Amino acid sequence: MKKNYKALYNLPKKVIFCNKCILSNQVPASIPEFKHLRDRKGAKYVNIDKDQICDPCKTHTEKENKINWEEREQLLLKILEKHRSNNNQYDCLVPGSGGKDSAMQAHLLKYKYGMNPLCITWDPILPTDYGRENLSNFIKIGGFDNMTFTPNGEVMRKLTRLGVKNLLHPFQTFILGQKNLAPKIASKFGIELIFYGENNAEYNDTLSSSYSYLAKMTNHAYKNLNNTYLSGLSIKELIKDHDFKMNDLKTFLPAKMDELKKNLKILYLGYFINWIPQEAYYYAVENTGFKARPFRTQGTYNKYSSIDDKIDDLHYYTTFIKFGIGRTTYDASQEIRNNHITRDEAKVLAHRFEGEFPDKYFSEVMEYLKIKEKTFFKWCDDFRSPHLWTKKKGKWKLRHNINKTGEDD
Repeated sequence: MKKNYKALYNLPKKVIFCNKCILSNQVPASIPEFKHLRDRKGAKYVNIDKDQICDPCKTHTEKENKINWEEREQLLLKILEKHRSNNNQYDCLVPGSGGKDSAMQAHLLKYKYGMNPLCITWDPILPTDYGRENLSNFIKIGGFDNMTFTPNGEVMRKLTRLGVKNLLHPFQTFILGQKNLAPKIASKFGIELIFYGENNAEYNDTLSSSYSYLAKMTNHAYKNLNNTYLSGLSIKELIKDHDFKMNDLKTFLPAKMDELKKNLKILYLGYFINWIPQEAYYYAVENTGFKARPFRTQGTYNKYSSIDDKIDDLHYYTTFIKFGIGRTTYDASQEIRNNHITRDEAKVLAHRFEGEFPDKYFSEVMEYLKIKEKTFFKWCDDFRSPHLWTKKKGKWKLRHNINKTGEDD
């Protein structure tokens, strides 16, 4: 009889894999920010139904079989026509790094649909040379107006370090700052439309977020500073115990209500057109001079996704530690749904690359964060959930994996 091992982070105790892709039910779908990763009682994870099909696969099937993309595009045209500028002002905003997705969405909006987008970039923490080149090509070859916002470097470093220590999440504050920047900049320029590409890995494909949603976030953030968290600590704790000032932290928080454009909408272009990430790559190469990484990304098999920041590879490694799911699983599952590889091929890729340690930039990242490498590995071990991991002969091993070669399979 198998033991009832403790599951951290409110993860499902029984590990179940999808029969179509290679995702498991351990994948976070929607996780509210609590004080510490272990306190996430309201966490939600990808559902796998009685037929062992995951929500992303079911959503993708609906996209293939039930959505009339011509009707969706007509809806997009009506929205764009309503907001199109007649006086040469910016009429939509596209956040992005110059990567394949933001390149495609900005290019389509400008050259196919005749909009005048303002593009904005939250500066990478530790930018790669090829990421910088892609952003430059996006601006010069693609032909876009682009603003780059660079947060206070010491604040970013300290918050990132605390995020690794408290959440084993090196990108938490980066993601929050990046997401909250777009409504602030759009409102300052009088822009009412913000466009992203695909909606969060197809987990919740709704039409848009609106001013009322953003206002709700703002109300919570500024009226409940004891329950508003960055890097696993409340705003008040960061100010009291870590010498931050409110001005240091507001960059990462939502805009205040009086700063928001009241008709502001956040839309996903993937709601209106059939968004295929691999096709976005080819589109960006052809139209904005995008170049893939000059080598395979550690932890997966491709060269073109999330390549602008040296910390990105470590971020995916930490998801592997916490949830038993790494970058290969995310990439391969997406390609299965788009009929680019088979499930058997994905399993082979997972066997070869899943959980690979990203050592290329590791020492540089640790030096930047002022974390001793030995300390980082100790933190990793502290974040391994007992129901996912076991240690045999001094080495950590997953209890379950997609190839059924885990310790308990």
